[in-house]
Order: sequence, then structure tokens, then C-alpha cells
Amino acid sequence: MVEKTASVHWEGPGKKGQGQISTETGALKRYPYGFASRFEDDRRGTNPEEILAAAHAACFTMAFSFACDKAGFATGILDTEVRVRLIPQGEGFVIDRITLTLNAVVPGIGEGKFQELALAAKRDCPLSKALASVAEISLRATLEAAAP
Repeated sequence: MVEKTASVHWEGPGKKGQGQISTETGALKRYPYGFASRFEDDRRGTNPEEILAAAHAACFTMAFSFACDKAGFATGILDTEVRVRLIPQGEGFVIDRITLTLNAVVPGIGEGKFQELALAAKRDCPLSKALASVAEISLRATLEAAAP
């Protein structure tokens, strides 16, 4: 069993308040976030959706690499971008769409097998499973030729 932790320290009311996010590994240590970094264009802090996108990208990419290994294909280069969309709903907000984009170099794999493994990784990675309530999780996977 694996259990990881993160914590937040928050001071102040809603829009004017400021939080600090920390992770047990120290990858984030009192990293700032607040209303402006979540809903406006303040790039001095992070936000929950950006952290969720990073986590989903990491989880999916690792799941895809493991799936390739299991199928007998060594992954070369994997680049994944994840976009998380937050929209207003009623009095609050909801994440209604997550888009995964994978660009991969996997020597020796055919397009069909590549797409099959990418879709399986999207379906089976723990974060995809945890995010099953999101209305749309899409995948755009592109197999690139290995450099000569």
C-alpha cells in the first residue's frame, strides 16, 4: 500500500486569502496559491487544477510506459500534456473536461497497438479512475518516428 500526503495552510477570507501548498516530498514547499492564481492570470502561484493536470499527466505517462513494457515495447520519449477545464456550475464550479495529449516515440510498435495501449493507460491509470466523475476525459495520442 502507498499513501502520500500534501497539506495546505490558508490565511484570510475567500478572494483575498492566500494559501500555501506543501507536499511530503518537498516538491512543493509552502508554494503559494489563491484566487488570482486560480481564476485570474496571476502566474506567481499555482492552483488545484494545475496540480491535478500535472498529477494526471504523470500517472497516465507512467501507466503507458508500463503497458508498453508489458507488451514488449521499450518506450523512447514520452511527452504528455493535460488540460483541465474548470467551469461555473450553479453557485460553484465543476471540472467538466480533461484532455490528455501524448506524443511518443516507441520503437517497433505499430499504430494500432500504440493506440490500444494508450487508451488502456488512460482507462487504467489510478488518477483516471479517481476522476471518473468528470464528464469528458479525452485522449489524443500521436506516435512519432524514432530519430535515426
